[in-house]
Amino acid sequence: MSEKPTNLSYPVTDFRNLTSPIVDVRSPSEFRQGHLPGAINIPLFSDTERDRIGKSYKKESRLKAILNGLKVTLPNVTEVLEIIVQTTTKSQETNKSLGIYCWRGGMRSSAFAWLARTIGINTYLLEGGYKSYRKWVLNQFEFDLPIRLIGGKTGTRKTELLNYINKENIYVIDLEGIANHRGSSFGSLGMEEQPTTQQFENILAESLDDFHKNSAIEIWLEAESSNLGKCRIPNSLYIKMKRAPILEIIKTKNERVKNLVNVYSKNSQTDLKDAVNRISKRLGPQRTKEALTAIEKKEWTKACKAMLDYYDKCYEYELKKTKNINSINLSGLSLKSSLNKILNENLNPL
Repeated sequence: MSEKPTNLSYPVTDFRNLTSPIVDVRSPSEFRQGHLPGAINIPLFSDTERDRIGKSYKKESRLKAILNGLKVTLPNVTEVLEIIVQTTTKSQETNKSLGIYCWRGGMRSSAFAWLARTIGINTYLLEGGYKSYRKWVLNQFEFDLPIRLIGGKTGTRKTELLNYINKENIYVIDLEGIANHRGSSFGSLGMEEQPTTQQFENILAESLDDFHKNSAIEIWLEAESSNLGKCRIPNSLYIKMKRAPILEIIKTKNERVKNLVNVYSKNSQTDLKDAVNRISKRLGPQRTKEALTAIEKKEWTKACKAMLDYYDKCYEYELKKTKNINSINLSGLSLKSSLNKILNENLNPL
């Protein structure tokens, strides 16, 4: 079986536009740390093997590292080829092809591409590897962005409202959805496992790039602190958010409590108690005891009210630092009516 001609490497912008399946051939731990969204991990080396080969490269020679790599890879060639076939078979493309990358666009991706070409699959390599992609990601946060923030106290359904927006000239980025965290001690309850901060940045950068390709003229985000659980908003983007105008959503306290009960009462009592205990020093002994007792008795409304004053004070403290703000009362309104009222509001210019 003859090998197809070697394909050239493609810069990040062109590589990201490929419709082929994208394969990340780095080790599992490298992939978990961060990868191109949608990429499939088919590692040439395990974490242990990668570490051993890397040490032989540094302490012995490049040739020694290559030989050690071949010792690991060659016995697994058949298995790797079967995975390649399965991956391309799932693709909707008529011409079978793969986009491939490793850390720097070096030997791992080149070796994997050679294997793929031996069975007639076209290959496209990422120039500079994942390292070049990360440079592209971080650069997305440096552009000037027409940001508008949606703010409001806990329980005002800000995220739901943002996700309900369907306007061509408004582009919405759900930071909490990307981070799988609602931004409080209770933020991770009922959510999937959080991505790493690096992967959070990758997904966020892709969203910003989608905005630039879109016909929208504004980006709407929820006003957040810099951290959403273990995910951190990139500093250059967060600075822009702090300067952006805020539309503050106002709802009655009873509505907010009802919304919070609806979201959090579905979680286990153990998880809820753990969340309360995480902020016990800030709540104080009396409110902590009230909240824990209410959770034990499944008195959800009482539990919410025991903590709401604390979160409201935190919000009000942060609000004092903001100058460019409009407030809009959406009490008693549905999501549809709320959105209509917002869009008819005379908002501060960006």
